Amino acid sequence: MLTLLKLLKDGRFHSGQALGVALGVSRSAVWKQLQHLEADLGLSIHKVRGRGYQLATPLTLLDSVEIRGRAPSCDWPILVFDSIDSTNAEALRAIARGQAAPFLVLAERQTAGRGRRGRKWVSPFAENIYYSLVLRIEGGMRQLEGLSLVVGLAVMQALRMLGVSGAGLKWPNDVLVGQKKIAGILLELVGDPADVCHVVLGVGINVNMQITDEVDQQWTSMRLESGKVFDRNHLVGELGAMLQEYLCCHQVHGFSAIQAEWEQNHLWQGRAVSLIAGVNQINGEVLGIDSQGALRLKVGGVEKVFSGGELSLRLRDDS
Repeated sequence: MLTLLKLLKDGRFHSGQALGVALGVSRSAVWKQLQHLEADLGLSIHKVRGRGYQLATPLTLLDSVEIRGRAPSCDWPILVFDSIDSTNAEALRAIARGQAAPFLVLAERQTAGRGRRGRKWVSPFAENIYYSLVLRIEGGMRQLEGLSLVVGLAVMQALRMLGVSGAGLKWPNDVLVGQKKIAGILLELVGDPADVCHVVLGVGINVNMQITDEVDQQWTSMRLESGKVFDRNHLVGELGAMLQEYLCCHQVHGFSAIQAEWEQNHLWQGRAVSLIAGVNQINGEVLGIDSQGALRLKVGGVEKVFSGGELSLRLRDDS
């Protein structure tokens, strides 16, 4: 089925006979495969008598060779999957198999993509970026301080480099344009964080997605913001280069060297917010973050600091 998709990805018309010859199957078998492409991958295919079959929108599939050409300094192995449950889940399995870090896992689609706090990450085929970079951490807890915020900053800068100028940050793990989410980060650890461990830097970016009824919050994509289709290989290369730059700075100088830049790009700096922790809600004003990436809030006139993976930040209605 995916061999057929690669024949159609140029967005031009291809006759059923030509496709059958290329695949070594009958025209009726081609027709069945086309139906599977539409049903399983959610693709739209034009069928015109006398002309053949055409993808409604041309596809550029992920290509490890092209990605390396875009970012030659990122020399980590790249594992590309047509379909997988979750790139983070596959990254964790690869660690368990003994795959040497660093390495990168990408997928054209995820069948069980995950966001923070167990939320579903909508992952249509060949439209967005589903990205998991695995690092080996040997420097102890200092190398983990503020790490998800560092990744968010790299994602934001990659988006801006490609023309999404309104991209900004929301503590702790989101990239927004205005009030709408365009990217999210999910970090997972394996091993002893005080000694030697592996960390999976999971990144999801809405790239060319234009419509979905599966997302339960405000969202946008690079295409919706710019009106143009993006080459995802270019974006993966740009993101790799940005991550390499920011991770190197973080490793050498610690998160405090990046703290001010992160605060300058925090869209909710100075805003009235509610911090949700389970069933508890804390109202305050965002003062910024500390040198370890924890959130600083003014609560009842007193500064308080909050950190933890299960915290969620919301703007207050009066903000």
